[in-house]
Amino acid sequence: MTRQPNVYEAVQGRLKVIFDHFDYVYVSFSGGKDSGLLLNLCIDYIRRNVPGRKLGVFHMDYEVQYRQTTDYVLRTLEKNRDILDVYHCCVPFKVSTCTSMFQTYWRPWEKNKQPLWVRNMPEGCMKADDFDFFSDDLWDYDFQYLFAPWLKSRKKCHRVCALIGIRTQESFNRWRAIHSSKNYRRFQDHKWTHKLGCNIYNAYPLYDWKTSDVWIANGRFRWDYNRLYDLYYQAGVPLHRQRVASPFISQAISALSLYRAIDPDMWGKMIGRVNGVNFAGIYGKTKAMGWKSITCPEGFSWKQYMYFLLDTLPEKVRGNYLRKLEVSMRFWKKRGGCLSRTTIRKLKDAGVKFTVGRSTAYHTDKKPVRMEYLDDIDIAEFKEIPTYKRMCICIIKNDHVCKYMGFSPTKEEKDRREKIMEKYKSLEKWKKRL
Repeated sequence: MTRQPNVYEAVQGRLKVIFDHFDYVYVSFSGGKDSGLLLNLCIDYIRRNVPGRKLGVFHMDYEVQYRQTTDYVLRTLEKNRDILDVYHCCVPFKVSTCTSMFQTYWRPWEKNKQPLWVRNMPEGCMKADDFDFFSDDLWDYDFQYLFAPWLKSRKKCHRVCALIGIRTQESFNRWRAIHSSKNYRRFQDHKWTHKLGCNIYNAYPLYDWKTSDVWIANGRFRWDYNRLYDLYYQAGVPLHRQRVASPFISQAISALSLYRAIDPDMWGKMIGRVNGVNFAGIYGKTKAMGWKSITCPEGFSWKQYMYFLLDTLPEKVRGNYLRKLEVSMRFWKKRGGCLSRTTIRKLKDAGVKFTVGRSTAYHTDKKPVRMEYLDDIDIAEFKEIPTYKRMCICIIKNDHVCKYMGFSPTKEEKDRREKIMEKYKSLEKWKKRL
């Protein structure tokens, strides 16, 4: 019987595919455990198998982060300067924030906010002027998307691969990114790759690693890592919740208060940097920030409470939520959301009126269920059901994108990205004619 390769052996095979077929390879390095492990694996692979080859490192510096993360990033990049092309980007792109009901985004390294910066800009970093595609309209994910074609043009190479340290254990969306039958844009049918553009690919060679595998590899090979994780462990944070990310996104709000204990100097500077940080730090784990356990005020229905909350918001923010609500209501009424047979049975037992379609355009065994918005429902699949309570939670959480309701980038946002890409391609053609 043939022995199956372990995750370390499997990733060596994937790295061989990448370095054999791509002219230029770079790692998207955040300073977290996964991207740090991936960078160490690549450095080790190059030194053993392709000495003399350069590896790109793309680091988006969000300004506000733990001191331990900054130290780890700078330490790692300096230690391996002989084989690394470093792209340390300190750019004022838009970054979503869920700390404020008034402010939907903030900008790291914004020039007119320099007196409020939480730390000095690193020496030798790349700024907005270094990127001909940069504009004030760009979000962080737009910048990441456009960096690859910019780098391909700069390096004048034929094929570029961006290595990203995501693991399917982290979330269902990540699992779906790898295993979805919709992913036809692969390199040589490798499911852990995805085509972004002409000869530009993302690759996820760590997709099948577990959290324990990450720490076993660091220990066995004595690789450096972000010492923030030691402090997380000492603070009692479970392994599956130990993440390095922008501190103001919805997933990080509940852990925002840890800054006060782990990095008090940074915490003091953060309070004056982004609106609502202190409130989110104090109440991030409570009903005040929209956890499912919130209760409806006496005398209100959830629908009435939702409109009460909306009336407290600035007009622009209120309009954003109302547009999301309108889209959601129309979707559930006309197309229907895909629900499992178990969930459909629970809705029936609760006396909810709905219709079940026979098929859906999505590749799933679930059935499309059409229904009107409910006020509330007490079932385990609460997040999957359209309710006014769910909308209230989004408002209280300052979830401007409404991720809690399952919203992904809108058609308007996707069209904007495509226009940016077309503008950049036109700019490249113009430059070549000069």
